[in-house]
Amino acid sequence: MKTVLITGCSSGFGLETARHFLDRDWRVVATMRTPRAEVLPPSERLRVLALDVTQPESIRRALEAAGPIDVLVNNAGFGAGAPFERMPMASVRQLFETNTFGTMALTQAVLPQFRQRGAGVVVNVSSSITLKPVPLAAAYRASKAAVNAFTESVAAEVESFGVRMHLVLPGRAPDTRFGETVRSHTSGLDHPAYAGLVRQVYGAMDASGPITHPQDVAEAVWRAANDPASPLRLLAGADAEAWAAEAA
Repeated sequence: MKTVLITGCSSGFGLETARHFLDRDWRVVATMRTPRAEVLPPSERLRVLALDVTQPESIRRALEAAGPIDVLVNNAGFGAGAPFERMPMASVRQLFETNTFGTMALTQAVLPQFRQRGAGVVVNVSSSITLKPVPLAAAYRASKAAVNAFTESVAAEVESFGVRMHLVLPGRAPDTRFGETVRSHTSGLDHPAYAGLVRQVYGAMDASGPITHPQDVAEAVWRAANDPASPLRLLAGADAEAWAAEAA
């Protein structure tokens, strides 16, 4: 029986991915900053651990408690929007600490066991927003684009050891807590110089159309974890597919 460790499991993509793997008889180590076992069905194959991906000691404790794993899913992250001129640099650093450096730190921590075993998979949840420029999302897009570049380079480093790296690129998911987090970290939109752009961008976001559902991401992560022939990049969600076609 294989074991997957998933970050950011308190809601949204991470929670649905944990359920997806549990339903398919995997052992699941579901991590979140504040453990809430009640969000997942009780199971002998489930462990819920505290993990803050921005804290080295928290990473060390979580991996020690988890024991050997077969797949790491770096899902923890949050979004933010603002005209870059108006975005505090502290917020930019916070984005990179979680979305980028947290992903890098977890990956670096598990690679030795994967390399020594000659097997292992790292799946990094990025974003389809990286496929083409998006106004008001410069810092968030940059944090995820860095994850893409990092994943592609490390994939070339570890392939000969039997270790696989994959990216899952979801579209927008307004009905998840991630969508709520984006709104809570959005600032600086009231500057009159950007009023027209804000109306244009957020009007398009609020318009009806395809979106990404948590199940779309869970299925893409499952494919990456289980299919050695799966591509390095996997799109997740009807809007991500449409976005990729438009960006091509």
